[in-house]
Amino acid sequence: MARMNRPASVEVTYQNMRFLITHNPTNATLNKFIEELKKYGVTTIVRVCKATHDTTLVEKESIIEWPFDDGAPPSNQIVHDWLSLVKIKFHEEPGCCIAVHCVAGLGRNRHGAFNGQQRLPLEKYHPKMWLRFKDSNGHRNNCCIQ
Repeated sequence: MARMNRPASVEVTYQNMRFLITHNPTNATLNKFIEELKKYGVTTIVRVCKATHDTTLVEKESIIEWPFDDGAPPSNQIVHDWLSLVKIKFHEEPGCCIAVHCVAGLGRNRHGAFNGQQRLPLEKYHPKMWLRFKDSNGHRNNCCIQ
């Protein structure tokens, strides 16, 4: 069986918020996946697809499952739940890291990767929730998260 190359994980940071965008692990790549989680200090994993691996090895991590159809935008409920999670996690644990993965999410980092069905909700999106954090000088900053 040919070995599949997996793209490297990508860390996205904004102020005290850290996200790790990673590949979907399989049983064959699970040990490497767990190493990546530890390396970045991940405390929560958000999976938006069906599990592609034995989940018992990562049960100690907080795993949130919000699957939706590949190539489709998330439901309004998933968007709401995501915004609530981000607001709570980064308020309670500033600097923590949330890992997010789907079937082919890392491929979304290239130009032209979003299809029309995915782009339309983003184009019509209006912020429903603002995150407010204090900067190092004690001033409040607003951040809109989609």
